[in-house]
Amino acid sequence: MYYVYILRSIAHPKQTYIGYTHDLKTRLAQHNAGKSAHTSKFAPWALASYIAFPDESLAIRMEKYLKSGSGHSFAKRHLLAPKPGTDSKFTPEQRQR
Repeated sequence: MYYVYILRSIAHPKQTYIGYTHDLKTRLAQHNAGKSAHTSKFAPWALASYIAFPDESLAIRMEKYLKSGSGHSFAKRHLLAPKPGTDSKFTPEQRQR
């Protein structure tokens, strides 16, 4: 399996990162160990969401889409919880449905 994942910085909650991998646990550990130039300055990271795909080409296509403008909007609406400290359009009861 291949995974497209979204990370949220624990120290800087407005920062997110989108990537893909075949080993999610190891890749998260690499991000938190500072082994990625793109994520090291906002570490530590927490896994916010992920999607599993049976083949690499589908994962690459989804990663590319999520990094686009419409993909960012899709992720905000469907894959990410509201950022800490921001108002949500939904009440807590609506979010639990």
